[in-house]
Amino acid sequence: MPTSHTKLAKFIHWTFILLYLYGIVKQVNELGDLEDNQLLLFEIAFATVFLIIVILRYSYMRRFKTFQGATEPVHIVHYYFARIVHRAMYACFILLPLTGLIIAGLYSQGYTVNATPDEEQTIMDVVLDLHGAVADLSYMLIFLHIAAAIYSRIKGEGVWSSMVPILKEDGPTTNPIVEKIIQFEHTIYDKIDALIPTENKE
Repeated sequence: MPTSHTKLAKFIHWTFILLYLYGIVKQVNELGDLEDNQLLLFEIAFATVFLIIVILRYSYMRRFKTFQGATEPVHIVHYYFARIVHRAMYACFILLPLTGLIIAGLYSQGYTVNATPDEEQTIMDVVLDLHGAVADLSYMLIFLHIAAAIYSRIKGEGVWSSMVPILKEDGPTTNPIVEKIIQFEHTIYDKIDALIPTENKE
């Protein structure tokens, strides 16, 4: 297995992060801001481009293993947990622009006011709530992804070096404290693995 991602994979990964951060910075905070037709059109264009890039990114990156570049064996439970997190992030990255486009479409159709607490929820409120929930979930998943990457770097598994251009790993850790944490981690994975029916592991 290749010990590193391709240059294109690294480029896609890091430029997408910049695109995501830009989307957070420039996000519309008030629904009424969409009254500006130029802003509305920009939001539609940005959401469309973002969605296309996410789909292209997924289509390309899915060819790589979840733990590309790993020099140490990866427990099957850890592998599936990482896959779930990655797929959940992609789901968020797809839902964010989709719900954004729906919001823009609804606004164009006259759904321009949020319901007050004593009024019945409109379809716009439902989509706005979903959009906000997906955004919050994406923040948590990205934080988890970053924390896992740093932890992998501390363990010296090789995954960090396959994607990150700095602080390359020299090999598996020899720190006794980290080694004990790794042993405990694998003990937990073994217990979880024992609870999973055999047919679900195939």
